[in-house]
Amino acid sequence: MGAKPSLLLVDGSSYLYRAFHALPALTTRDGRNTGAVLGVLNMLQRIMREQQPTLIAVVMDAPGKTFRDALFSEYKANRPPMPTELREQIEPLLEAIRAMGLPLLRVSGVEADDVIGTLATQAAAQGINTVISTGDKDMAQLVNDHITLLDTMPRGPGAQPRPMDAEGVVKKFCVRPEQIIDYLALVGDSSDNIPGVPQIGPKTAAALLAEFGSVAGILANLDKLADTGIRGARGIAGKLDANRQTLELSAQLATIDCSVAMDCAPDSLTVSAPDIPTLRRIYTELELRNLLNRLEETQSHPSTSPPGMTDTSASNYATVLSEADLEQWCKRIATADLVALDTETTSLDYMSAEIVGISLATDAGTACYIPLAHQYPGAPAQLDRATTLQKLRPWLEDDRAAKVGHHLKYDAHVLANHGIQLGGMAFDTMLESYVLNSTATRHDMDSVAERYLNVRTIRYEDVAGKGAKQLRFDAVPLEQAAPYAAEDADVTLQLHRALWPQINAVNALRALYLETEQPLVPVLLRMEHTGVLVDCDLLAIQSNELTAKLAALEVAAHAAAGRSFNLGSPKQLQEILFGELELPVTRKTPKGVPSTAEDVLEELAVDYELPRLILEHRSLSKLKSTYTDRLPEQVSARTGRIHTSYHQAVAATGRLSSTAPNLQNIPIRTEEGRRIRQAFVAPKGYRLLAADYSQIELRIMAHLSGDKGLLEAFGNDQDIHKATAAEVFRVSPEAVTTDQRRSAKAINFGLIYGMSAFGLARQLTISRHEAQDYVELYFDRYPGVHDYMERTRRQAREAGYVETVFGRRLYLPEINSRQAQRRQYAERSAINAPMQGTAADIIKRAMIATHHWLEQNEVDARMIMQVHDELVFEVRAQAAEEIAVQVQQIMAAAARLDVALKVETGIGANWDEAH
Repeated sequence: MGAKPSLLLVDGSSYLYRAFHALPALTTRDGRNTGAVLGVLNMLQRIMREQQPTLIAVVMDAPGKTFRDALFSEYKANRPPMPTELREQIEPLLEAIRAMGLPLLRVSGVEADDVIGTLATQAAAQGINTVISTGDKDMAQLVNDHITLLDTMPRGPGAQPRPMDAEGVVKKFCVRPEQIIDYLALVGDSSDNIPGVPQIGPKTAAALLAEFGSVAGILANLDKLADTGIRGARGIAGKLDANRQTLELSAQLATIDCSVAMDCAPDSLTVSAPDIPTLRRIYTELELRNLLNRLEETQSHPSTSPPGMTDTSASNYATVLSEADLEQWCKRIATADLVALDTETTSLDYMSAEIVGISLATDAGTACYIPLAHQYPGAPAQLDRATTLQKLRPWLEDDRAAKVGHHLKYDAHVLANHGIQLGGMAFDTMLESYVLNSTATRHDMDSVAERYLNVRTIRYEDVAGKGAKQLRFDAVPLEQAAPYAAEDADVTLQLHRALWPQINAVNALRALYLETEQPLVPVLLRMEHTGVLVDCDLLAIQSNELTAKLAALEVAAHAAAGRSFNLGSPKQLQEILFGELELPVTRKTPKGVPSTAEDVLEELAVDYELPRLILEHRSLSKLKSTYTDRLPEQVSARTGRIHTSYHQAVAATGRLSSTAPNLQNIPIRTEEGRRIRQAFVAPKGYRLLAADYSQIELRIMAHLSGDKGLLEAFGNDQDIHKATAAEVFRVSPEAVTTDQRRSAKAINFGLIYGMSAFGLARQLTISRHEAQDYVELYFDRYPGVHDYMERTRRQAREAGYVETVFGRRLYLPEINSRQAQRRQYAERSAINAPMQGTAADIIKRAMIATHHWLEQNEVDARMIMQVHDELVFEVRAQAAEEIAVQVQQIMAAAARLDVALKVETGIGANWDEAH
């Protein structure tokens, strides 16, 4: 198993200054001050022990001026000159950091903040969780789902280091991370001599941003400040108006540059072996006795684990290299009630991966690794893979031999590549973590172990390396591979023992796990292994057509812009749209420039041609790169089919997702999207059968709300959108116009997803007042829906979570947030999650039931795809109609609601024709 690395970025310059001013001075016998060096080095050693990052960099300011000095000659002018006692400590500190084996970065022309910002955003884009160790408040602008701050030298007596995520930023500053730049532009920063606006303090700035969102929003609404109730609003409006240029300058100074040209990437920031002689010399010269003693003690008792690795010496881990040892482990697993199983392989691609070794664990701390195919110079003799797998086959295929794994579906795929059908898949700790709390953490083993066991596991990168130099697992020496692999099985077993009692204690969660999530694993396994047939020749034709359309769109876009430009460049597009064409700016990026995000362009596309052309170009370009070009490359050489991966533990609501390729995102409402679906074909003698739940979430809404009007409409099998239009517009169903039905459809689905009157107005291109009237009319005719929404919000605030019909829980940590936007988002999620989650539960139950029917009746049909509320099958052409009837009945019976489930089916030679 592999896991993404974690990155620690240390703001060394900030801590050097703080250590110098906060810690007692230490003077050597020759008169040198070493207190700041000691403080920073102690901090670095402590944070490395506590965080155990796989990637790290210490970032320091380079000497000389930066681009901010050119912007504002008074930048940091109020800081006194650096004391000589501090200046003398810089070089020894830099030398010590390098000798510790830590990457040290200093980039001329920018500040350490900019280097950190660049690396952090690059890492976040790769999904790498990053901790920035700093005490500077301007770094709060970087915080997001992958980036947190940690002040490891907090001020004040008894102060403890505390990580700061987005919620922490709001708690400290009363603004969101993306508002920090505007916040600093308003209040200024005395430490950096950023001017800000006179007499606007933190409370006023936070209030203004809460009301108007951004500085641009504030400046656009100066005439409305008096109506906000903010103290001194009239005077503030004048000051803001008079300081527009100062605000712009302050924002530029406060913005961290996240595009610094770097000669290193985040995944290259690895720790190297320490230079012990140099460290010994530095500590001796600076008379840092505690550090020297610690160094000597480490050298006297070296760790048996590589840097960043958990010490497994206390565990009973065995490496099985002989027939006798294998026989002992076969006896052990044969008598165990539950065994943790894990495979080590040559690839993450389940269709091509081969087994390198197998890990087993029978008790906490007792595990083994059976290496079978490690190949590197000097590798020890190992058991024969084919013979060993044959010996383990009876136990592996025994349904009565209970097994637990973490993402067992992958292990089952790999064993299938060797002709073994894994049985007894009793538990999966990835799914246990997901069912217990889908939002508490990511569900990879490393994250789950850290949350529930407080254990930092050995990471894949710790033993195999990183980036281009990363070894395939069969090239990893057994000295590193065996503890890593055995720990996987050991930790998996311990996780099950920690997680299952919590699930088992809640009847609904236990039923959800045992009746839905775990039984779905073999269903998905079969679907993935079967794969989908695609017509690569047709995709090639479509790709050529898209190329021609993209070229035509590019010509049209250049004409609309009045000049040539790169359609894929946000910077050039921003210059043309808002600089040259002077289109209205509706939103800015954290850097303070006009945004060219998709929702911004959609809003502008209503009135302007160029944004519409850009959106169409982006859409077609994505279809081409993701599907028409990429799908043929993803066809398996072994099977001639595409094999996606379905993920159970990703979407918080319970929905399945798919990757490589993502089958959930092929659009159905566009001509190009439907044409791509035409390339998904049935083999000779077969047809594709598509079975789709009709308006399932609206039916669930009717069930959950108990609204008489909705129940009656569905009970009479009416066109629900026409029925809603008749109610809202007070006309007979026969008199409903096309526009009225369209409006009713937008209301029906919009309310499910928490759409506001403002959002409805935008979608229907009507006034906000008119949209609000529609919403009020809807609630007047369907009062049960309004009551359900209010009841759900209240229950979510009290319990902290909402539930689906089948007891799946979605926790909402921000449901009681003081920050209005976060709280409102959580409230919208509270309303939507029970419907979307129940729909997900229903189709999973339908998949399990249909799979069992196909197997028990030996029907010549295979389930090959699941896309949202739709299942797709390959069926024998002669039996297609009969199978469609059976599938329709099984899916309709997957849940008993107050409203009948309706399933629509279609049959065709390709997916589009069947839909």
